Amino acid sequence: MISANDLTPAELAALLHFHAEAGVDWLLEDEAVDRFAEFEAMKAARRAAAPAQPERLAQSQSEAPSRPAAPQQRAATPAPASRPQPAIPDGEAVQQARFAAESARSLAELKTALEAFNGCNLKNSARSTIFASGDPASGIMVIGPAPGADDEREGTAFAGRQGQLLDRMLASIGLDRSAILLTQIIPWRPPGNRMPSAAETEICRPFIERQIALAEPRAILLLGNYTARFFFGENDTIHGLRGRWKEIAVADQVIPAIASLHPQDLLTAPVNKRLAWSDLLAFQARLRSLSLLTN
Repeated sequence: MISANDLTPAELAALLHFHAEAGVDWLLEDEAVDRFAEFEAMKAARRAAAPAQPERLAQSQSEAPSRPAAPQQRAATPAPASRPQPAIPDGEAVQQARFAAESARSLAELKTALEAFNGCNLKNSARSTIFASGDPASGIMVIGPAPGADDEREGTAFAGRQGQLLDRMLASIGLDRSAILLTQIIPWRPPGNRMPSAAETEICRPFIERQIALAEPRAILLLGNYTARFFFGENDTIHGLRGRWKEIAVADQVIPAIASLHPQDLLTAPVNKRLAWSDLLAFQARLRSLSLLTN
């Protein structure tokens, strides 16, 4: 076992950070502690205390003098609880989304329309609406699946650790997130980071397709399994879809696109970084052939 005295402050901080991410709640103590026995004792104490509470409550109610309720108390009625807005049928919501998206004549108008749209139930639980950021005139677009907790907290796509990794990935081929258009298919974080349902996907589809139509990118990098399936219309995994150029049709545009692993996939399985690097080099070569990247 490695002693803390043998570690530098930086190594010790990194080790503690690793343990915290792994869910470690307790450190070693001077004397052994039987946590299982502690838990059993706590449960036994709660079971012993549980029957006594109804008895004390019944006794206090029987001893309390009976008093008639005041007139205003008898007449008072509880305030009605706020109710969520009624759900819009999926088909109607898709039509509303299509109308709102196609009515926008610029990305700024599309953002306003998206923020005002209430036809997707994901918006009811989300803290913020995540829209495209960066330079729409670059001709380069990077698209991910849906916001995560960090994205929702910071109000931007690809935030937190996965965003930091994406920044390094882009920098490795001479790109910066501020110089490309960075966006996601789903603008609202699904509860618990679950996968969007088929209905939610179709409701959000008009908005991401309108983003592409307005930005007119000349090459697109798709990140993650959900994103690749969405645009390629295939059910293979990201390992079967990545690394091959395909053409996607949006409005009257046909755009070359290549899929790669999502930064979160690489944080989970760093061994796959070699695959992502190969995809990035292919993306870089295409950008150079289109004169979108000169360095």
